[in-house]
Amino acid sequence: MATLTVTEAVHYSAQLQLPDSVPPADKRERADRAIKQMGLAAVAGHRIGGRVCKGISGGQRRRVSICVELLASPALVFLDEPTSGLDSAASFHVMSRIAGLARAERVTVVATMHQPSSEVFQLFHGLCLMAYGRMVYFGPASDAIQFFDSNGYPCPMRRNPSDHFLMMINKDFEELEEEGSTALLLPSATEVIETLVDSLMSQRSLAIRNEALFMMKQGAAFTKKRQATFLTKCVVLTKRSVINMHRDMGYYWLRFGIYIAICVSIGTIFFNVGYGFASIQARASMLMFTSTLLTMMSIGGFPSFVEDMKVFRKEQLNGHYGATAFVIANTVSSTLYLGIISIIPGAVCYYLTGLQRRLDHFLYFAAVLWACTMLVEGLMMIVAALVPDFLLGIITGSGIQGLLMLNAGFFRLPHDLPKPLWKYPTYYISYHKYATQGLYKNEFLGLVFDDGVLGKGLTVSGDYILRTSLQVEMGYSKWVDLAILLAMVFIYRVLFLVTIKVGEAVKPMIKCMSIKV
Repeated sequence: MATLTVTEAVHYSAQLQLPDSVPPADKRERADRAIKQMGLAAVAGHRIGGRVCKGISGGQRRRVSICVELLASPALVFLDEPTSGLDSAASFHVMSRIAGLARAERVTVVATMHQPSSEVFQLFHGLCLMAYGRMVYFGPASDAIQFFDSNGYPCPMRRNPSDHFLMMINKDFEELEEEGSTALLLPSATEVIETLVDSLMSQRSLAIRNEALFMMKQGAAFTKKRQATFLTKCVVLTKRSVINMHRDMGYYWLRFGIYIAICVSIGTIFFNVGYGFASIQARASMLMFTSTLLTMMSIGGFPSFVEDMKVFRKEQLNGHYGATAFVIANTVSSTLYLGIISIIPGAVCYYLTGLQRRLDHFLYFAAVLWACTMLVEGLMMIVAALVPDFLLGIITGSGIQGLLMLNAGFFRLPHDLPKPLWKYPTYYISYHKYATQGLYKNEFLGLVFDDGVLGKGLTVSGDYILRTSLQVEMGYSKWVDLAILLAMVFIYRVLFLVTIKVGEAVKPMIKCMSIKV
């Protein structure tokens, strides 16, 4: 996570990966030791950085990732170009520490390397050399020079062996070299590859097969290491998510400032609407606008949702925690912040407008706003799981909310909605319907509106307005509307979890189908 410091990222990972039987002090000590071993002590207090803020360099981020994966001493670690972005000295120090940890913890490290230096190359025990999908060497790294030499491609003195190997088998520039003078200095890469492949299969096919069988037998003996309990993972993820939301200005704080500005605008436009006939439409418009636009602005947090999903997918694939713990932690951590941005801005527009002054009425108003924002966040998390792209996700989320808002019973009264599709089922699955009707009941019931313009003493009750002008369903109380909203909050989060689970099962099948095609 971009908002965490190096120390926080490694410490939280240690709490997730190491079992509860390890004391917290030992977890912190192990995390601090790993940070020092990766040469990150100087930037331990710096934020990792990314979209939100500047932070450590790309090479240091790679070392943080390596540090996190080595905390639990796994049996097997895959490292994809761990030295990219590092100079030769830093590459050697990082790889020597990884090799030392592999020996001390009996960890097998499989790494892809981009032009390793001669010092780094000497650290490797085994070497698998690939050329355009074909294996040209497999065996001890120390025997690779002799293998090339025996096939007529000796490594010159004082040349890095890895540079020599790559130079021999790289045919990307072969056509260009045929037109220049370098063609006289190097043999044909295509010829080299064919020679090495034939030699390898004839000389070492049996040895390779035996080594593969040995590794398969050894792998069968591996057992999954103990980790923290499910409850511990939920607590740690919640703490980490709270810190991330607090430090990410675009997650909630920017929305909070915009909410305040909009609610001040609403309060001044509808300031003290009174109890005349004209205030009926003003109250209905204000409640509808507040419950729809303010909650719709949760779309602004979509980029942060996408970043969270990227972190989750990486850590889930590495076996740190599952989808259920992630969904629970995300829901619990967002509850506090959404409560703040529902109560404070809501109070501004509520009391400036001059709605019912009783505390229970305001608390109901704030509870509906909170439930709506939780609903929208759940919806956008589902979209983030399905459409991991900023622009497409925002467009998709806005379109879904626009359709739900259009069929909420305000722009077109419920009795006038076309029954196929728009009323059944869209009207009844739109959360705006329950939000606006609950707010209407909360505000209009108990009020009496008089005609202050004509002076004829005409009055109309709020109950009559609800039944006729607004066509509100009066067969149940406002608390039922709130209960339905809370149930929808739960349903949306469950759908989010189901979306992740289905994605885990479907994506591998889609990849296999695309490869076959």
